[in-house]
Amino acid sequence: MKLKRLMALGMAAVMTMSLTACGGSGDTPSTNSNTASNNNDSNAAADNDAAADDANAADDSAADDANAADDSAAEGGLTYGSITLGEDYTDLTASIKFIHHKTDREQDGSMAKYIEAFNQEYPNITVETEGITDYAQTALLRLPTGEAWGDVMFIPSIDMVQLADYFIPYGTVDEMSEYVNFADQWKFEGNCYGVGYMGNAQGILYNKKVFADAGVTELPKTPTEFIAALQQIKDNTDAIPLYTNYAAGWTMGGQWDAYLGAITTGDTTWLNQKFAHSAEPFKDNGDETGAYALYKILYDAVANGLTEDDYTTTDWEGCKGMINRGEIGTMVLGSWAVAQMKEADANGGDIGYMPFPISVGGKQYATAGPDYCYGINKESSADNQAAAMVFVKWMVEKSGWCDNEGGYPISKTAPTSFVFDGVEVVNNEAAPDDEADLMNQMNAECELNFNNGGDRKVQEIVEAAATGSMTYDEIMANWTALWNDAQSSLGVDVTE
Repeated sequence: MKLKRLMALGMAAVMTMSLTACGGSGDTPSTNSNTASNNNDSNAAADNDAAADDANAADDSAADDANAADDSAAEGGLTYGSITLGEDYTDLTASIKFIHHKTDREQDGSMAKYIEAFNQEYPNITVETEGITDYAQTALLRLPTGEAWGDVMFIPSIDMVQLADYFIPYGTVDEMSEYVNFADQWKFEGNCYGVGYMGNAQGILYNKKVFADAGVTELPKTPTEFIAALQQIKDNTDAIPLYTNYAAGWTMGGQWDAYLGAITTGDTTWLNQKFAHSAEPFKDNGDETGAYALYKILYDAVANGLTEDDYTTTDWEGCKGMINRGEIGTMVLGSWAVAQMKEADANGGDIGYMPFPISVGGKQYATAGPDYCYGINKESSADNQAAAMVFVKWMVEKSGWCDNEGGYPISKTAPTSFVFDGVEVVNNEAAPDDEADLMNQMNAECELNFNNGGDRKVQEIVEAAATGSMTYDEIMANWTALWNDAQSSLGVDVTE
């Protein structure tokens, strides 16, 4: 049971954003969330479990250190909201280190340019950056080392109760909600410990020219309409209607699970407050809504020959250029992927992003949440914590990084070009404090791992649909049995 629980570390955080965090190569989100999972990180899942063991093994000593440590941020009144950029701390001299997963932005020089612009306002704050490919694993391994890892990191997959052991708060959740979206993503005892570097909205990536050539004149709003659009693409073009990205792994559970909740039910409380208590969360509602309708889209697309010929040979890197060139019609990915697909070849203008094709009472919903979130080291010196807080606020409000990545806005004041028409953007509400770890426990017990690296269960949908080894209803019945067994083992109150 303990090992299972470690595999579900950070679930409560990831579930609130209904997405994954951007990947080690800079290709995928949080994770995603956080929620957040990526090609490198997900392929190293076993290593991540070992890293989580190391981090948790240090919990007791870390907690003792945290309780005894001088909380310089609290004593000095340092908060995100107390800083006026360009006016405060301009005479501060400090050297800080920022570790992150965006190796692509290190390699293309973008990160250096952001630091250069930051130093125009804060010339005495030196910022060293390190992009890490296997970030999810490495960050967990470094976290217990205290001051040694640096001053700012993207918070890896840890339990909420560990936040105060490793990081300082930016302010209360209520205070931070005045400045940023998703202030409750990494919260503990009413305080905000993480601020996103960009947000992700959940929809479907598509090629506008392929749709036009196929004769699809209106974006589909229901599963039936979406499957019909895929059939038109197959009948009228040479493009692959839906590219599953099966082989990458993280593109399975890491992406499809992100649509659970408000997108498929219209209920912002379902994912984190009702799901764990539901007796039949995977039942057919009869109106093309809910979890049943979500995963059935994938099953039906594969079963009807509307995906690639051989799902085992899909190529994550190759698919970027393929959809840019019109060789792919659609892919189920968060909005974080838009910029990458546009940059992959010469036809960036053909890349579009549409709401997920499920309607509840005639309305479509999209959830949005933060990708990886900045956390500031509790063990850093007071000067370095102040410099780190200034740096984080500048990156969020002045760098333009979020918008340059095509992200859903984090800052409530920074300019944004993000547009998502015809859909109500909502946020899955967080679990109540006394159930913050419940989904961790459910995932560990049933091993379906929703929004927590549960890629195999979604890959098995593809396999079953391609081979006919199981009907879709048989798959859902199996999930329900596992879910009910977990509820029984954990003594969960089943209310619906």
